[in-house]
Amino acid sequence: MHTGSFIDGEWFAPKSTTKVTNLNPANTSEVLAEFPAATAADVQRAVEGAKRAFLEWREVPAPQRARVIWRATEIARARVEELATMLCREEGKILAEARGEINKGISVLEYYAGAGFRLQGRTLPAEGKNVFTYTIRRPLGVVGLITPWNFPWAIPVWKVAPALVAGNTCVLKPSEITPGTASLMVEIFQEAGLPAGCLQLVVGYGEEVGKAIVDHPDVHAISFTGSTETGRLVYSQAGKRGAKVTCELGGKNAVIALADADPDAVVAAVLNGAFGSTGQRCTATSRLLVHESLAGRITEALVEGARALKVGPGMDPTSTMGPIVDAQQFESVLGYMKLGKTEAECLIGGGKAAGLEQGYFVEPTVFAGVSPDARIFQEEIFGPALSICTIKTLDEALRYANSVRYGLTSSVYTRDVYEAMRFVEGVETGMVHVNEPTVGGEAQLPFGGIKATGIGDREMSEDGLNFFTEQKTVFVNFDEGAKRDFNR
Repeated sequence: MHTGSFIDGEWFAPKSTTKVTNLNPANTSEVLAEFPAATAADVQRAVEGAKRAFLEWREVPAPQRARVIWRATEIARARVEELATMLCREEGKILAEARGEINKGISVLEYYAGAGFRLQGRTLPAEGKNVFTYTIRRPLGVVGLITPWNFPWAIPVWKVAPALVAGNTCVLKPSEITPGTASLMVEIFQEAGLPAGCLQLVVGYGEEVGKAIVDHPDVHAISFTGSTETGRLVYSQAGKRGAKVTCELGGKNAVIALADADPDAVVAAVLNGAFGSTGQRCTATSRLLVHESLAGRITEALVEGARALKVGPGMDPTSTMGPIVDAQQFESVLGYMKLGKTEAECLIGGGKAAGLEQGYFVEPTVFAGVSPDARIFQEEIFGPALSICTIKTLDEALRYANSVRYGLTSSVYTRDVYEAMRFVEGVETGMVHVNEPTVGGEAQLPFGGIKATGIGDREMSEDGLNFFTEQKTVFVNFDEGAKRDFNR
């Protein structure tokens, strides 16, 4: 792993007295690496290099660009264990979850490698005689990609791959909490033969490096994933200068269990959704709205399941839930757990995990009797905390589910297709699951939400590719004499 930034095909150490310290959240005395922090001047150099590289990269036929992505896919597949180990050590996921994230990113690479052979326009009828009309898609230029810490491989991959295959060049700012995984990703693209300047990596802090990317007049699009508050600022600042912007922000996702739901399926889905990845994913299940006839049985099983989890370092193969990512998030989650004890009944957990003082470990926590007005029901916690609320009807469930500011994903468990489809139509989320957990996404399907969760285009799938292009409409008049009635 290189511990610097990457500009114009070369690794270098920025001339900065500030360091980005990469800690192991399972053992905060272990410094994994130190990166000299990039500066606004480094961003300027990165953008200038990306502009030069764009002039040649955009002329490379899309299938050839796709072959670079495919080579990166094969290299990543051969380095899964190395990537998963780095991800586990710097982000905290247990190793099995880290492997899962790496493989998800590989699926995204596979999808976009294929997309280079199907960059599609449309042919449409013209009003004029002997006029051929069609559309084509062209790259935007230099794009800025700002990614979070909770999926330090998958999210950069699903931004970088479509941007590159569409013909753009990229300036990537990964989270300063997880720069190691991003560094390995850039190594993979370099080994795959990506020309110098097409992917620039600047490791630094958002206040300087992120701001410099967002404000730069030669960065034609910004793709941001992170907090709602920061995302709105990014959208406002980049939008002022006319840049194209997409932001994927927070979530407060609910599973609804109706009276005819399969209790075992609900319990399995909620345990995975609430406590997998330590609850640190935007699609996490943070709310369960359960029919009163099933509430006792399901709640008891969830408490038993939470008690059976083994909290510990991700590299320990016996651990089933890892640490919180850093001190700031650790204190935030503990604060919500303390608050939850004043707003509802805490059935299990609610504090630091015992015997693991060397890391940012908290207990898996279940709150019952939670009011829809409670802060723990309304606000994103981003940790292993589940709020349970009972319901009598689907209409009540929809009202509670839709009461939050976010709208990323949701799920309903029922055997009644009528009720399932009523939920699909009525719930205010960008993604909906029926008899499935709230978590997960697939490369070929759009990913994103509504309300305070999403601004701009969806990510992944064809939508994620189209964001990094502009559409051009072409009129070809092949009439002898090129006549056209312009009064129509």
